Amino acid sequence: MGRNMTVLKLFKALHKTRQQVFRNDTRALEAARQRINAEFRKNKNESSPEKMSELIKLGQDVEILLRTTVIQGVHTDTDRIVLRPRDEILLDNVPYCHKPNK
Repeated sequence: MGRNMTVLKLFKALHKTRQQVFRNDTRALEAARQRINAEFRKNKNESSPEKMSELIKLGQDVEILLRTTVIQGVHTDTDRIVLRPRDEILLDNVPYCHKPNK
């Protein structure tokens, strides 16, 4: 796959993740949209293959971080917040076993 296609797929993946992570939060949705677009615009003329690879890796890491660690909180009154974890964040709690199976 060409580098331009990789960049476009990353751009779309970041926006899709942004929409999932910040669903129903217009301020966060807009701030994330502006940040994603600004970062891509800032680096649109980059031609160094090494720098492009580095930027692509950074973008992929950011997408994974957003998707797997950000939990949305909603203020319900002055001193309460309800957390809205997504399915991909909720993992089975597997107890630690200090004697692994053979």
